[in-house]
This record gives sequence, structure tokens and C-alpha cells, in this order.
Amino acid sequence: MAKRLIPLFNRVLVEKIVPPSKTNAGILLPEKSNKLNSGKVIATGPGIHNNDGKLIPVSVKEGDTVLLPEYGGSEVKLGDKEYHLYRDDDILGLLHD
Repeated sequence: MAKRLIPLFNRVLVEKIVPPSKTNAGILLPEKSNKLNSGKVIATGPGIHNNDGKLIPVSVKEGDTVLLPEYGGSEVKLGDKEYHLYRDDDILGLLHD
């Protein structure tokens, strides 16, 4: 039975995107060219409540591609896949094609 993690509060579950290490023609790419730290949002929590009790929703949604900080997040392993759990305010931005 596969487990599914549903984040609490303002947490976001992200699967990091690993850039290719070589081109389609088989040319190896240097590590420096793969510097962008990004990931795909797998699941989000509902958000957090402010001092007045109003819910502040998470700013990203499932399927978004996000820019992640170089350090931070909690590593989570579910089955054979590796994910990272971040707070919503740790995510640096959205990436669009």
C-alpha cells in the first residue's frame, strides 16, 4: 500500500527536479550549468491562521514548479522516492515556461 503525505499548516511537499547531466547527443554537461534549484509541488497544507483567526492559504498549488532555497527543508522518503518539506514562506518563487 502506497503512503501519501498531506502536509499540515503552511508546509509544502516538493519533489526536486534533477537537471540532466548530459545532452540528448550524449555530451556531458558541467555541474555549474545545473545550478538552478527547483522542484515540483506535490502537496500543500491548508495554510495558517493569523491573530484574528483568519486562514491565510498557501501561495502555491499542486503541480507548480517552484524555485527553492539552496539550503533548508526537511528530507522525507516515501517508498523509493525522496521529497522535501518546506514552509510556504521559504519558497523563493514560481517558475513558468
